[in-house]
Amino acid sequence: MSVLRPLDKQPGLNTATILLVGTEDALLQQLADSMLKEDCASELKVHLARSLPLPSNVNRPRIDLIVFVVNLHSKYSLRNVEESLRHVDATFFLGKVGFLATGAGRESHCSIHRNTVVRLAHTYRSPLLFCDLEVRIAWAQGKGSQSTMGVSRTLLRGSSSA
Repeated sequence: MSVLRPLDKQPGLNTATILLVGTEDALLQQLADSMLKEDCASELKVHLARSLPLPSNVNRPRIDLIVFVVNLHSKYSLRNVEESLRHVDATFFLGKVGFLATGAGRESHCSIHRNTVVRLAHTYRSPLLFCDLEVRIAWAQGKGSQSTMGVSRTLLRGSSSA
């Protein structure tokens, strides 16, 4: 197990690799599928991890962006992200890390206050987006033949913590 460093692997030509880190497997998979459906001039690869550190014996590509997904309905989710952050090299926080807070649409059910996640993103000088992926997934499943649109259509509002 090792600390993730942004420059420990050579970049791939016209390839971007995103690592989604969070405890909600179904939501991470849905987000990854939505990202991969979007047209992109370069090849996009999305990897999922429940937590960091990643096993050091695995041959993996260079990671260009890490997105930590915090479910506002789960204190375990926040704890998991806070523990995972310790396994990321400080140079990754120079534009290669972001936070995504899910469950923002149902504030009455939140067990984590929004300001807690805002402070976390501010501490690491990283962007933070609030969204409600659960509502979007339920809507897509309720429509039957409709599929989830793109990630950009699921976002409710963003917050820059820089």
